Amino acid sequence: MLYLQTIVILRASMTADPYGNEKPDWPGATRTIVAGVNVQPAGGSAEDTDDKQLTVTGWRLYTPKGMDLDLRETDRVEAEGTTMQVVGKVARWPGPGGGVHHIEADLREVD
Repeated sequence: MLYLQTIVILRASMTADPYGNEKPDWPGATRTIVAGVNVQPAGGSAEDTDDKQLTVTGWRLYTPKGMDLDLRETDRVEAEGTTMQVVGKVARWPGPGGGVHHIEADLREVD
Protein backbone atom coordinates (compact mmCIF):
# COMPACT_ATOMS: atom_id res chain seq x y z
CA MET A 1 0.00 0.00 0.00
CA LEU A 2 2.97 2.34 0.37
CA TYR A 3 4.14 2.48 -3.23
CA LEU A 4 1.21 4.14 -4.99
CA GLN A 5 2.78 7.41 -6.12
CA THR A 6 3.95 8.43 -9.58
CA ILE A 7 6.90 10.77 -10.09
CA VAL A 8 8.60 12.39 -13.05
CA ILE A 9 12.40 12.33 -13.22
CA LEU A 10 13.82 15.43 -14.94
CA ARG A 11 17.28 15.22 -16.52
CA ALA A 12 18.73 18.39 -18.01
CA SER A 13 21.43 18.63 -20.64
CA MET A 14 23.99 21.39 -20.28
CA THR A 15 23.70 24.60 -22.26
CA ALA A 16 25.65 27.86 -22.37
CA ASP A 17 24.24 31.03 -20.86
CA PRO A 18 24.75 34.43 -22.60
CA TYR A 19 28.19 34.72 -20.92
CA GLY A 20 29.43 31.31 -22.08
CA ASN A 21 28.98 29.56 -18.73
CA GLU A 22 27.49 26.08 -18.78
CA LYS A 23 24.23 25.58 -16.90
CA PRO A 24 21.50 22.94 -16.85
CA ASP A 25 18.70 23.41 -19.40
CA TRP A 26 15.75 22.62 -17.09
CA PRO A 27 13.03 23.86 -19.47
CA GLY A 28 14.31 21.39 -22.09
CA ALA A 29 14.92 18.52 -19.64
CA THR A 30 13.93 14.98 -20.56
CA ARG A 31 10.99 13.68 -18.55
CA THR A 32 10.69 10.06 -17.40
CA ILE A 33 7.48 8.96 -15.66
CA VAL A 34 7.91 6.36 -12.90
CA ALA A 35 4.97 4.73 -11.10
CA GLY A 36 4.96 2.66 -7.92
CA VAL A 37 7.22 4.69 -5.61
CA ASN A 38 6.82 6.41 -2.26
CA VAL A 39 7.71 10.07 -1.49
CA GLN A 40 7.39 11.30 2.08
CA PRO A 41 8.34 14.45 3.99
CA ALA A 42 11.63 13.92 5.82
CA GLY A 43 13.90 15.95 8.03
CA GLY A 44 11.40 18.72 8.70
CA SER A 45 11.66 22.22 7.27
CA ALA A 46 14.23 24.96 7.65
CA GLU A 47 13.86 28.68 7.14
CA ASP A 48 16.52 30.78 5.42
CA THR A 49 15.95 34.47 6.05
CA ASP A 50 19.35 35.92 5.05
CA ASP A 51 18.25 37.36 1.70
CA LYS A 52 14.56 36.54 1.53
CA GLN A 53 11.93 34.53 3.35
CA LEU A 54 12.40 30.94 2.21
CA THR A 55 11.24 27.64 3.66
CA VAL A 56 13.10 24.53 2.51
CA THR A 57 11.31 21.21 3.00
CA GLY A 58 13.09 17.88 2.83
CA TRP A 59 11.55 14.79 1.20
CA ARG A 60 12.64 11.17 0.83
CA LEU A 61 12.02 8.91 -2.16
CA TYR A 62 11.76 5.14 -1.65
CA THR A 63 11.29 2.35 -4.18
CA PRO A 64 9.80 -1.06 -3.39
CA LYS A 65 11.89 -4.21 -3.12
CA GLY A 66 13.55 -5.06 -6.42
CA MET A 67 13.03 -1.64 -8.07
CA ASP A 68 16.04 0.33 -9.24
CA LEU A 69 15.72 3.72 -10.96
CA ASP A 70 17.95 5.58 -13.37
CA LEU A 71 18.17 8.49 -10.91
CA ARG A 72 21.28 10.66 -10.50
CA GLU A 73 22.30 13.32 -8.00
CA THR A 74 22.09 15.89 -10.81
CA ASP A 75 18.41 15.13 -11.56
CA ARG A 76 15.21 16.72 -10.34
CA VAL A 77 11.98 14.97 -9.37
CA GLU A 78 8.40 16.20 -9.76
CA ALA A 79 6.05 14.76 -7.12
CA GLU A 80 3.17 15.88 -4.95
CA GLY A 81 2.74 19.04 -7.02
CA THR A 82 6.28 20.30 -6.48
CA THR A 83 9.70 20.08 -8.12
CA MET A 84 12.58 18.80 -6.00
CA GLN A 85 16.29 18.37 -6.54
CA VAL A 86 18.17 15.24 -5.55
CA VAL A 87 20.45 15.98 -2.60
CA GLY A 88 23.66 13.95 -2.54
CA LYS A 89 24.15 10.46 -3.87
CA VAL A 90 21.25 8.09 -4.51
CA ALA A 91 21.44 5.15 -2.06
CA ARG A 92 21.16 1.81 -3.82
CA TRP A 93 20.72 -0.87 -1.16
CA PRO A 94 22.13 -4.25 -2.20
CA GLY A 95 19.89 -7.29 -2.28
CA PRO A 96 20.94 -10.39 -0.36
CA GLY A 97 21.31 -12.40 -3.61
CA GLY A 98 22.85 -9.53 -5.59
CA GLY A 99 21.37 -6.64 -7.50
CA VAL A 100 19.51 -3.74 -5.91
CA HIS A 101 17.03 -4.38 -3.10
CA HIS A 102 15.61 -0.82 -3.23
CA ILE A 103 16.76 2.78 -3.51
CA GLU A 104 16.39 5.82 -1.27
CA ALA A 105 17.06 9.41 -2.27
CA ASP A 106 16.94 12.67 -0.32
CA LEU A 107 15.09 15.46 -2.09
CA ARG A 108 14.71 19.19 -1.47
CA GLU A 109 12.15 21.54 -2.98
CA VAL A 110 13.45 23.77 -5.74
CA ASP A 111 12.63 27.44 -5.35
